[in-house]
Amino acid sequence: MLKNHLKIAFRNIWKNKFFSAIHIIGLSIGLSAAFVIGVIIYYDMTFDTFHPDADRIYRVTTDFTTPVGNFHNRGVAVPLAEALDQDVPGIELVTSFFNTRFQKVENKATGRIFKSPDDMIYAQGNYFDLIHYDWLVGTPNGVLSSPNEVVLTETRAAQYFPNTPLKKVLGSVLTYNDSIPVEVVGVVSDFQKRTDFVFKEFLSFKTAISAGEKEKVFNKKWNSTNSGTQIFIKLEDHQSLGIIQNRLDAIAKANEDEQIRNTGQERSFNLQPLSDLHFNPNYGIFNNVGHLGNKNILIGLSLAALFLLLLACINFINLNTAQATKRSMEIGIRKTLGSSRKQLVLQFMGETFLLTSAAALVSLALSPWLLHMFVDFIPKGVDYTLFYQPQVLLSIAGLLVLVSLLSGFYPALFQSRFQPISVLKNRLVSGESKWPLRKYLTIFQFIIAQIFIVATLFVGKQLNYVMKRDMGFKTEANVYIRGLQVDDFGKRNVFAEKLRSFPQISEVSMGGPPPASSNMFASTFTFIKDESKIHTDVELLFGDLNYRKLYDINLLAGRARLNDTIGEYVINQTYARLLGFENPNDAIGHMLKVNDKSNPIVGVMEDFNQRSLRSAIKPMALVGDRDRKEYSQFNIIHFSLQDTASEKWSNVIADIEETWKSLYPQANFDLHFMDDTIKRFYEQERKTTVLLNWATGLAILISCLGLLGLVIHTTERRTKEIGVRKVLGASLGQLNLLLCKEFLILVAIAFVIAAPIAWWGVSNWLQGFAYKTQLNWWVFVLSVTAMLLIALAIISIRTIAAANANPIKSLRME
Repeated sequence: MLKNHLKIAFRNIWKNKFFSAIHIIGLSIGLSAAFVIGVIIYYDMTFDTFHPDADRIYRVTTDFTTPVGNFHNRGVAVPLAEALDQDVPGIELVTSFFNTRFQKVENKATGRIFKSPDDMIYAQGNYFDLIHYDWLVGTPNGVLSSPNEVVLTETRAAQYFPNTPLKKVLGSVLTYNDSIPVEVVGVVSDFQKRTDFVFKEFLSFKTAISAGEKEKVFNKKWNSTNSGTQIFIKLEDHQSLGIIQNRLDAIAKANEDEQIRNTGQERSFNLQPLSDLHFNPNYGIFNNVGHLGNKNILIGLSLAALFLLLLACINFINLNTAQATKRSMEIGIRKTLGSSRKQLVLQFMGETFLLTSAAALVSLALSPWLLHMFVDFIPKGVDYTLFYQPQVLLSIAGLLVLVSLLSGFYPALFQSRFQPISVLKNRLVSGESKWPLRKYLTIFQFIIAQIFIVATLFVGKQLNYVMKRDMGFKTEANVYIRGLQVDDFGKRNVFAEKLRSFPQISEVSMGGPPPASSNMFASTFTFIKDESKIHTDVELLFGDLNYRKLYDINLLAGRARLNDTIGEYVINQTYARLLGFENPNDAIGHMLKVNDKSNPIVGVMEDFNQRSLRSAIKPMALVGDRDRKEYSQFNIIHFSLQDTASEKWSNVIADIEETWKSLYPQANFDLHFMDDTIKRFYEQERKTTVLLNWATGLAILISCLGLLGLVIHTTERRTKEIGVRKVLGASLGQLNLLLCKEFLILVAIAFVIAAPIAWWGVSNWLQGFAYKTQLNWWVFVLSVTAMLLIALAIISIRTIAAANANPIKSLRME
């Protein structure tokens, strides 16, 4: 019986090659999207799920509520760790660690020098009780309890000690920044599973004293929040999260200045689950490097895959029901010979499963190509090997069954209900209403397609808007180079003078990050007026006296600093208004206090955007290299290229690189154009636009295939009517209008439903931008016009062919 069903199924598929190909193409599109998006979701959702008791591990973060908005910091005040450990019951473990970086690490035994190695932290020994590693040499007992100790991962050990057995690595000494000897007390294996804990070097807390970072690690001030200060806790089993959060709230209130609260500002400590670490953009991942997942994007991708699959299933249903009358004779004979409706349903479902399986094979074959094609849009760790994971294979199998049921069940019931007497007498009555299910499904297809079109147009419009909007400072032809050695100011001056000697360079400045950057340094400023205090998180912009001129940042009031090291502030308009000065001149001369040091406001500069236009402008202060004696902040050099020499820029940059290498032979030449930095702010929007373009195109394609099925069904059902009308004198245009009208009505109905849904979705998406484009009515008109024209073209191809048919062929039996 099964063999017979399969034989007939293959025969029917082959007999209807055109429609079978459409089925496979439509389902392949939907399944390919589902497979690729599925592995992306699987990749992101499985970060750090392998840690023991992962559901009980939390990071403590800091949130600030102020009159100008809410601010989030992944770091906390250092004393909080001790307070949690001593005063909060229900916590099994508290550990702290601090991000750090050294200019160089040297293995003096081999003479190998490593410049600015990344992924370093100061850690406590109990860090390894929270995050479990396999110890290859050494032991976690008592580790990192003494000064100048370090634990390395296997890959970092191989980097520092190539071709050296791990047993010999244990006890070896590395020299940090030329003067700090540190002993290797352990080597742990690298994580083989997906994780955001990518640290490769774990230095003991007490090493920070030798490195001059004692204040960072042992700071006792409750009002100091550093994003590099990380505290993780592990709750006791079955411990109430609410109780711990209440204790955190109590600690925050007990250690907060009452005058801060009186100004409308409030600080709170909050618990961030380990599972949220990979996704929450408010806090980021440790030092803001690595791939940060985005749940909104994953949800959007999931919806896109779901809709494409639904469109493919609807397309399958429409085409199958449109073709049902062609198999009515077969069904009548089978029923006459004793086949039950159940057997017929199983036969039709078997055919559907074969087509779905064929589409799945095509999709699996396409998936590596799609992953390669969209390599710039997906996380680096996503590759075809993820398809071999048991969870992924089971999901694919389940999806095939689900798609087969969605696609085939209704057509199977629809076809198996035909009565054999009516069929064999050629008196088949479909029993359909004026508005059968096919029309509703077609409307749904066009609703989805038009939502995609509107979304694509508005995302592209918003991206164009933010890319063209003035940031508030000069970006064209401005370049900066990272990596100046902070301990050799003489070399920096030499390099700056050499740059000034280039005729193609108009301005040179030394400072910190550029005016717009994802790595802004912030500090808490206190403004004291009479008896009130205003505490504000202020972003610091470090730059010499040429910095404002290079970036064309205008001064509204006051003056520039007198020199590069004096403690004077030039603040932005936003900060001046926050302090209560609507007139910038009124802010001049007032004092700002930071870390017990008070310095005057000497100028107010125009506002500019410090990040992408998703973010509002934040309080900012332009400062010099005020702490040069302890640590210079002038580690980036900025310069302006002359616009008229743009065709020669590549030659100039090559000469600059040669000059750089002559002064810094061991440092990387890390050059960036400011325009490119701004573009990177909108990388997510650019990727979203490309993916939406693809999704929209595929949705339109599948919808048009579904429409084609409905047109075929209608023209076949109305063949005799068309013949009669043609005999009675109807013109080609009249017949085409007659047949097109009802389909265009479906598109119009779909637009009426889709427009408010699209408007709501786009409005919500635009809420994520502080500066946004307008929701213009013409975008919606363009969407429906495009859809009507596409539908009209598809419909006319079939209806004109039907109208041109010889009426004798359709009426010869009458």
